Amino acid sequence: MRKAFFLAPLAAAMVLAAGLSGAAAETRVTLKSAKSTSSYYQMMVQLSEALKAGSKGGLIATVEESQGSVQNVMEAAKRPGNYVFTTPPVLIKLAHEGKGKFKADPAYDEIRSLFPIPYLTMHWVVRADSGINSLSDLAGKDFIPGGKGSFGYRQTVGLLEKLGIADKVNIVDVELNAAVPALKNRKVAGFATAGSYPAPNVMEAAAGTKIKLLGISDEDYEKMGKKGALIDIPAGTYPGVDAPVRTLTLPVGAYTTTRMDDATAYAVTKAFWEQRAEMAKANAWWGGVTGQTVGSLGAKLHPGALKYYMEASMAIPAALK
Repeated sequence: MRKAFFLAPLAAAMVLAAGLSGAAAETRVTLKSAKSTSSYYQMMVQLSEALKAGSKGGLIATVEESQGSVQNVMEAAKRPGNYVFTTPPVLIKLAHEGKGKFKADPAYDEIRSLFPIPYLTMHWVVRADSGINSLSDLAGKDFIPGGKGSFGYRQTVGLLEKLGIADKVNIVDVELNAAVPALKNRKVAGFATAGSYPAPNVMEAAAGTKIKLLGISDEDYEKMGKKGALIDIPAGTYPGVDAPVRTLTLPVGAYTTTRMDDATAYAVTKAFWEQRAEMAKANAWWGGVTGQTVGSLGAKLHPGALKYYMEASMAIPAALK
């Protein structure tokens, strides 16, 4: 909900100063992330609680489900006020250039960075008894490539094309929340999902069903043109997966627009960093977010966020200032 305030200049200055010290009055924020079954939705739920705790009730966040990062960025061009969304920075670059699924729109130039969040990690999950040991083995199998329109879906389909088997895999287009039941009921051999590990839907799949994670081989990576960063999902992250699995990863950040005022951006950023360690106690994925990952954001920082980083003496790349 966006509130309009009509204040005398002195009163407005007092409110701004109070907000910069931690959002004195109740301020409502919208957090837009991903589908409710994803790890990123769970992150936003946890973040909403952290913002409230960190601001002593000054920030009240509403979490909205999303179809994916592309939708999040598109909505940034038109959403008013305190809209916070998650996306890989590469999509912001495409939006600025009017490429991919984005049409040129000067409103995309108003997108500003707040803070990094856990990186996106690809998971290709199959039943352990499926006979599938590599991505190439998906040929002839029924497979859910991820939530339609999501980064995971695009990444998986693109990878299958580069491996030359896209027309051989029986692509099953269903909502991602149907993937785990389909796997357990043997309707499909597996599914793809993108999220920080441990991913809730992968944990759910591993409960009572033996699973296997497919990794990126050196040969696969060569066929991809060595595009994309690689990461190992540690052994033991999921039940029955006792060896590390090499897969693709992508930086992700929390963003807003210049339509958010400086006081709110400062308060949101401050609450996040001050609550990050507490969040990591409940979900280990927050532990990988450090000051060193701020440079991955790929868009200029919101002035309110930059104020916090300067006060906290965090090193910020010149390109983000």
